[in-house]
Amino acid sequence: MATWKVTERIRGKVNRNSFGSLDDALGDLALRVEEHARRADAQPEGGGIMRRIDPVQQVVARLELAGPGRVRAGVDVRGDGSSEAWTGRFRRELVEQRDGEPAVDALRRALG
Repeated sequence: MATWKVTERIRGKVNRNSFGSLDDALGDLALRVEEHARRADAQPEGGGIMRRIDPVQQVVARLELAGPGRVRAGVDVRGDGSSEAWTGRFRRELVEQRDGEPAVDALRRALG
């Protein structure tokens, strides 16, 4: 049976879970993305001497999906509560989201 792994990275802490199917892994991923997006409240950092980093530029949670055949993908939750899906391991490519499409649905579409 193929194993799908979801790795959750939040401020240096790492949690891992395994699932038997892609649908189960994406379901768990969707719940976690929604939870982190609700709680995202990053403040702008820097300014003055160093450049200013706005909340939309800060990743508060990274959720990675790994599966059979070296599949690597995930979703980054930003400090303003927005999220974006990506694929790839070393060279990440953003998955284009359609109007009103959640990042997890865009990722599901990309993984087909």
